[in-house]
Amino acid sequence: MVHKFRAGGLFLALDIFSNGVHILDELSYKLLDFAGEDMPQVCPSIAYEELKEYSKDDIDECYDELLELHKKGILFSNDTYAKIAESMGPAPIKSMCLNVAHDCNLRCEYCFAAKGDFGQGRMLMPLEIGKKAIDFMIEKSMGRHNLELDFFGGEPLMNFDVVKGVIEYARSREKETNKNFRFTITTNGMLLNEENIDYINKEMFNVVLSIDGCKETNDKMRVAPNGTGSYDIIIPKFKKLVEKRGEDKSYYVRGTYTHFNTDFAKDVMHLYDLGFDQISVEPVVCDKELPYALTDADLPLIFNEYDKLANEILTLKKNGSHINFFHFMIDLNGGPCAIKRLRGCSCGNEYVAVTPEGDIYPCHQFVGVEEFKMGNLVDNTFNNEMKKDFSAINVYKKEDCDNCFAKFYCSGGCTANNYQYGGGFFKPHKYSCELQRKRLENSIMIQALLAQN
Repeated sequence: MVHKFRAGGLFLALDIFSNGVHILDELSYKLLDFAGEDMPQVCPSIAYEELKEYSKDDIDECYDELLELHKKGILFSNDTYAKIAESMGPAPIKSMCLNVAHDCNLRCEYCFAAKGDFGQGRMLMPLEIGKKAIDFMIEKSMGRHNLELDFFGGEPLMNFDVVKGVIEYARSREKETNKNFRFTITTNGMLLNEENIDYINKEMFNVVLSIDGCKETNDKMRVAPNGTGSYDIIIPKFKKLVEKRGEDKSYYVRGTYTHFNTDFAKDVMHLYDLGFDQISVEPVVCDKELPYALTDADLPLIFNEYDKLANEILTLKKNGSHINFFHFMIDLNGGPCAIKRLRGCSCGNEYVAVTPEGDIYPCHQFVGVEEFKMGNLVDNTFNNEMKKDFSAINVYKKEDCDNCFAKFYCSGGCTANNYQYGGGFFKPHKYSCELQRKRLENSIMIQALLAQN
């Protein structure tokens, strides 16, 4: 299975199963249409008829080169993933989203968490629930050594004493249980100060800083309860955190684009100009009737923005500047393991979320959907059958993904988004699919052009 496309002045082909990327000349690019999955040993006669502008010798030479790539297993390669997908089962838990605060000091319009409380009422997690969450991870991770926990909300800095208490407890159990905890915190930055910045930079393996871009974009959606914007408050705090964090520790600024800012490339570059070089700006996924929802009419505008952004990033990198845009970061040499390609985030299987009351859900986006509550830490209950059901979700179970060239880069999309907006676990959210395919082509083009220089 091969996907060919043109981008950045290049003729490109992605071999789906081998992950091989080929930069072709125009004739080789055209010949792919006649090669087919089985690649006969000699060029099909129809190619000579359809490509009369080329000599037979040139066609034969190009075809032989393509055939050699096929023999090496990097063009029209065989599917090695299907058998792996058939054999996969439940896996030990390795990561958790700990909702330490079902409350927030902002009221962002597009917030999937009902502006902070997930529709469950505003509350903060007691430390004892946080400790039980650590015990749960240690038990359910079985032989896994490295565990990841994301402090989330709402706004986790509203319950920062519990964040620190959970970390202290986890560290106290690492040696005896042969575990290594890596912590992340996702924050809107409103409550950042010198003290908690220093603590975060000391203890957090990664930090996610929420901001949508320039002041106008950010303050349209990310507002306080009284309607005032957050940009002027958070920018100096984010800058300070990143400056003190150093280059050896991970962070990224994370924004959302909506129907109101389909020109989001300027927001990405604005964040870069402020000094942030790790940037993610994601499309909003929501009820299509909401005023900020992305529409089909927005797609050409969005595609143009990704093209524009790709060119901006290429120019920066060619000039020796450093910028990582999350959706253009793919590893064509190795990439994620087969299981990751097939399952994606593995929500409900290797990954769960816990609420302030100790309820367990498949992920933070399922919180409040009662039919998917997996158990409770206080009651010491956990639905292993539901975990088994979630472990069975993979890209081969999603028929719409069969012929999609991007399927091993998104694993069929976000399970929660598919359930809420695509029609079910096995029905990918089609709008997200359109964006994923465009981003992947841009990603490949960037790496191909950089490899040539």
